[in-house]
Amino acid sequence: MSSSFIILIILLLGVAAVAVAASTEGSRAFFVFGDSLVDNGNNNYLITTARADSPPYGVDYPTHRPTGRFSNGYNIPDLISQAIGGETTLPYLSPELRGPKLLVGANFASAGIGILNDTGIQFANIIRMYKQLEWFEEYQRRVSSLIGQQQTQVLVNKALVLVTVGGNDFVNNYFLTPITIRRLQYNLQDYSQLLISEFRMILQRLYSLGARRVLVTGTGPLGCTPAEIALRSPDGQCADEVQRAASIFNPLLINMIADLNKELGSDVFVAVNALERQYDFINNPTAFGFVTSKVACCGQGPYNGLGLCTAASNICENRSQYAFWDPFHPSEKANRIIVQTIMSGSEKYMAPMNLSTIMELDSRA
Repeated sequence: MSSSFIILIILLLGVAAVAVAASTEGSRAFFVFGDSLVDNGNNNYLITTARADSPPYGVDYPTHRPTGRFSNGYNIPDLISQAIGGETTLPYLSPELRGPKLLVGANFASAGIGILNDTGIQFANIIRMYKQLEWFEEYQRRVSSLIGQQQTQVLVNKALVLVTVGGNDFVNNYFLTPITIRRLQYNLQDYSQLLISEFRMILQRLYSLGARRVLVTGTGPLGCTPAEIALRSPDGQCADEVQRAASIFNPLLINMIADLNKELGSDVFVAVNALERQYDFINNPTAFGFVTSKVACCGQGPYNGLGLCTAASNICENRSQYAFWDPFHPSEKANRIIVQTIMSGSEKYMAPMNLSTIMELDSRA
């Protein structure tokens, strides 16, 4: 037996030992599914227009460089990882996601996607929800080769999962143009019911793949983003029809999650009422230290709500004073408020419990 082969065997055994230790010492993997609100850079590896890999994105990230996050700095998954004492999850397409790094979890999210497969077709090559779930299966096979199938199941069962999707099904599908196929097919109530039905199947699939602690965020106040105010509001107030979509969809989502938990006999899924939380700082921005919740920090046109955020855009000097970083996405400071709510929010925002309660319960198991 050659010395190089023996060295290889020793290295592989070392990786496996580290991996098994990581999976059995109380660490918690973290998996992320969804759209641009939680994409950590998967779209950097795709030929698509839905990208955030150029300045000024990332201006307040530790490296001060764009990472693919649709934020001036950290996004929601980053801040959740920090809050629970974990490493930031890498994009699934990152070449760095290998070996022991796999035990941290993975981010499968892709900007532009929705619950429905026809959402975001204008962005071309994006990772739709069915593909994200297929890659989650592939991920488990990769981890099984490191630590074995049984330990992989334990890792996945104990993991925290975040699912953030649904907003694009309205702004980049139903309301994309004055006349769309979906608007011809459905009124807003029936379309929302369709989304909830499809979303339920996505969550059931996640459960079948081993997820047991899943945070599910509803949409924010869609009609109150700088983009929708600039496009649809004659008086600078939230755009009525788009906002009505959020007001219909979110209660349906909360009820669906409650029904699904009842069916499963366990509080697997937790509804994050992002609509209510973001309403708070949109209606009273100064209470949260913002000077505005209508104008984006980066953009152009009315409310900086038109087009893309680029190096040629208007860019505010103090990002912490703005609730929105670009025409659609919250600033890092707003993301921090959302994650604080996820961690410790009341039942008004977190149903049936917040993440701190989940972690306390699980620590006793």
